[in-house]
Amino acid sequence: MNLTPKEIVSYLDEYIIGQKDAKKAIAIALRNRYRRMKLPKEMQDEIMPKNILMIGSTGVGKTEIARRLAKMLSLPFIKVEASKYTEVGFVGRDVESMIRDLAAASVNLVKSEHKEKNKDAIKTYIEKKILEKLLPPLPKGATAEKRDDYEKSYRRMLKKFRDKELDDLKIEIEINKSFGEGNDSSLPPEIIKVQESFVKILGSNREKIKKEVSIKDAKVILKNEASENLLDMDAVKSEALKRVENGGIVFLDEIDKIAVSQTNSSRQDPSKEGVQRDLLPIVEGSSVNTKYGVVKSDHILFIAAGAFHLTKPSDLIPELQGRFPLRVELSSLDEDILYQILTRPKNSLLKQYEALLKTENVELVFEDDAIRSMAKISHMTNEKTEDIGARRLHTVIEKILEDISFDADEHSGEKIVVTKDLIHEKLDEVVEDEETSRYIL
Repeated sequence: MNLTPKEIVSYLDEYIIGQKDAKKAIAIALRNRYRRMKLPKEMQDEIMPKNILMIGSTGVGKTEIARRLAKMLSLPFIKVEASKYTEVGFVGRDVESMIRDLAAASVNLVKSEHKEKNKDAIKTYIEKKILEKLLPPLPKGATAEKRDDYEKSYRRMLKKFRDKELDDLKIEIEINKSFGEGNDSSLPPEIIKVQESFVKILGSNREKIKKEVSIKDAKVILKNEASENLLDMDAVKSEALKRVENGGIVFLDEIDKIAVSQTNSSRQDPSKEGVQRDLLPIVEGSSVNTKYGVVKSDHILFIAAGAFHLTKPSDLIPELQGRFPLRVELSSLDEDILYQILTRPKNSLLKQYEALLKTENVELVFEDDAIRSMAKISHMTNEKTEDIGARRLHTVIEKILEDISFDADEHSGEKIVVTKDLIHEKLDEVVEDEETSRYIL
């Protein structure tokens, strides 16, 4: 990933309004990973990632930043919820499984890249396999005339194949019937080893079974087969582990849910502090066994996020706090920011609704005054009830467009303008009744 901090922030700005401090901190952290790889090996080992703790209410953009990073990066990336993990010894997922998931994500990423590189070879493999079924090869010793006729027929058939004229034809192909492959990478290594032992004892059972399918379906089946045959899995695994260790990113959401409040201690839930202690060596740097090999987590970047409504960052154990030296507070969303969220992003909510109704041949238009009213009502509701940030916009828009969306088939070919009056007609009564707004908005 070779983007400058300004380019990373610019990309995030297309989808996320505001939160400049969070974007800047993440952009610098990502760029430093690129800079580190340019240094001599002995210096690389000394430079540890500066993990980030993002603090902010729900709906202010923490998860959206993670989601957009995942789309932007060609680096191994996973988003996990800290509240899903349990202390070692309790039933549930142990924290090491996040590194196993990251390794699996890296393998999938590298496999996709290798498949893209081999796409021409894969295409040739598929064509050859299917055309052999339609035009069996000539026997040895065929005359020159027969070979010429065969070549002409082959070219005609190939053209029809590429033009998808043969997609509905049925052919019989052989596919692998596999046992014990594709183990769940999130399973503990001990379980994976047991599964692999069974495979060794019983054999991989890659016997061929015959199946009649359409040529359209055969393309998909043979594409997977070709990909596996052409992939050098040892090289894929080696590259994937290297990327995990030097460029892997774990977005650890809901970290506040495992903090233990000093004023309202929940010692009866042993998993909270236990999960923190289990998480500590992973964040500090340790070796984790995965089905693809041992992963060292020393240089994996951890970005943690939490609302911290009921707890404070200082309620985390001190050792874990120390492993997140960069702290960024995301600001709450005011009326103007909510308006910008509705209008500025590349695929804003309003553009999404306009596109959805366009599929029904309905042109949906939002007047500027109506958009400002939606932002104002969303902000007022956040202040009066629970502050759920930009997520309130979803609720408000759904309520406004409920009838229009339901009767869309009756308005085909029409232009529907959403006005300020329509907004107030739909929502004023609900907003005024605070108790009702808690349940509806």
